[in-house]
Amino acid sequence: MSDVTRILNAMERGEAQATAELLALLYDELRLLAAQKLSHEPPGQTLQATALVHEAYLRLVGDAPQSWENRSHFFAAAAEAMRRILVENARRKKSLKHGGNRQRVELDECSIVAADDIPPDGVLALDEALEKLACNNKAVADLVKLRAFAGLTGRQAADVLGISESKASEDLAYARAWLSLEMGKER
Repeated sequence: MSDVTRILNAMERGEAQATAELLALLYDELRLLAAQKLSHEPPGQTLQATALVHEAYLRLVGDAPQSWENRSHFFAAAAEAMRRILVENARRKKSLKHGGNRQRVELDECSIVAADDIPPDGVLALDEALEKLACNNKAVADLVKLRAFAGLTGRQAADVLGISESKASEDLAYARAWLSLEMGKER
């Protein structure tokens, strides 16, 4: 049993110090992932990697008791939390109060595996399309979330999801095609 799994089990049992142990153990990894995601943001970005990690961590271990099976399950939850925070941030920036008026953004093949260069409108469009994809194929949607929002490599995402790297590659090709069609871009 890994240290992460042991700590997650301790958290499930309600041991108070386990939450602090988990943060100490995974903080550097989570901060690195967040920094990678935010490194390509345009100048003037108000959300910093540290803030993204802290917000995601607070959402993960907040008031309601959580139950994670293992390290992979925790990182999948962290990717989802980071995705939601980035989407909320993009929505806030694009609200009418902040000059909204969303415009259609074309999504190229590279954008699907790295949401760093997508403007806030594109993040919102990708999020809406991912919600629809999740209704049809949750596993593929989870793969895209890990790649696009958590910044994991194909191998890392495959490990988190417990699938082979070739299966992840096939699923990502399917996701690119599906998302392109869903977002109005025909190939």
